[in-house]
Amino acid sequence: MFKHCSLALFTLIMHTSTAMAQLPFPIPDAPKLDAAAYILIDAKSGEVLAEYNPDVKRDPASLTKMMTSYVVGEAIKTNRITEHDIVTISKAAWAMGNPTLKGSSVMFLKPGDEVTVSDLNRGIIIQSGNDACIAMAEHIAGSQDSFVNLMNNYVSQLGLTNTHFETVHGLDAPGQFSTARDMALLGKALINNLPNEYNIYKEKEFTYNNIKQRNRNGLLWDTSLSVDGIKTGHTNAAGYNLVASALEGNTRLISVVLGGQTYKGREAESKKLLTWGFRFFETTEPVKANQAVVLGTIWYGDKPKVKLGSLTNIDLTVPRGRTADVSVHYTFDDVYLSAPIKTGTKVGKLQFMLDDKVLAEKPLVTLEDIDEAGFFSKILQYVKLKFIQLIN
Repeated sequence: MFKHCSLALFTLIMHTSTAMAQLPFPIPDAPKLDAAAYILIDAKSGEVLAEYNPDVKRDPASLTKMMTSYVVGEAIKTNRITEHDIVTISKAAWAMGNPTLKGSSVMFLKPGDEVTVSDLNRGIIIQSGNDACIAMAEHIAGSQDSFVNLMNNYVSQLGLTNTHFETVHGLDAPGQFSTARDMALLGKALINNLPNEYNIYKEKEFTYNNIKQRNRNGLLWDTSLSVDGIKTGHTNAAGYNLVASALEGNTRLISVVLGGQTYKGREAESKKLLTWGFRFFETTEPVKANQAVVLGTIWYGDKPKVKLGSLTNIDLTVPRGRTADVSVHYTFDDVYLSAPIKTGTKVGKLQFMLDDKVLAEKPLVTLEDIDEAGFFSKILQYVKLKFIQLIN
């Protein structure tokens, strides 16, 4: 049972703007989009701001390449491959020799070409090259089937509960599907887990073998938004898909539009969603990683106080202009903390409030190790604690 501590001693309240509290800014409904499914999330907090059919399974088309890219990024990050590795192109990655690739987007690779991982990666992300996906899959996993297995392993690791891949490139295949929500979560993972990989997504064009191709994400050229990714996709079965992300100040949003009607329409609909999100919401970080929210009294320790807070940054999505109105409260699981205690031990909870509503709850944990005190010190502390308990 939680032992609630007095507000005077155990509640931290951030500065509150009385005027803002009295005049909450109205937030209109999210725009209705001409698409089969869509979602808008805060990339830092994970908060869903708008959604429509977010869990309906759809053909991902070339959005599949986001997972292909994720696997590549993880392979580079863990030093299984390097950007400078040379890949020899097989016949399977040759558009002229592989009927599956006929009429699809390609990097124009030829059998026997020797291409760096860096160039193939850009061929996947910027040019949406299906041939580049095959070449990279063979380099990393030995075969397309083994690489698809890797992709689906990451599906499980990232908690994408309504996604399954059958190809390395996203061309329509029976049993291949994803959802707007899962694609938003995949985008979030790319941005937060693989910043070097994600940095490629903002590049507007790439030239290989004297053939220049533009990034198919037209929002990269939109000067009214700071879009720096992510990926387009289209097949007859999927319609026009677009996952987009933009950063404004401390706020990063991710929009997913699936089953749009036209090439430009998916951009227009995505822009509506992102613009609405930035106009009416912002991200705040009331608690930073390893920054003490409070010093808790600890008994029988070699120190009298222990730093308490969070081991990770805590991000919240709030109505724009209301950051200063967020209050942070905390309670302890037990009034009396005792040593020894290790870093990361949960001792209570943090509660974030706005207009008397709970925005989020997070664990309150220790930020340092506290060892036991010596024998005589523990005896003295025992007597002091019993006296305090008697008074209380």
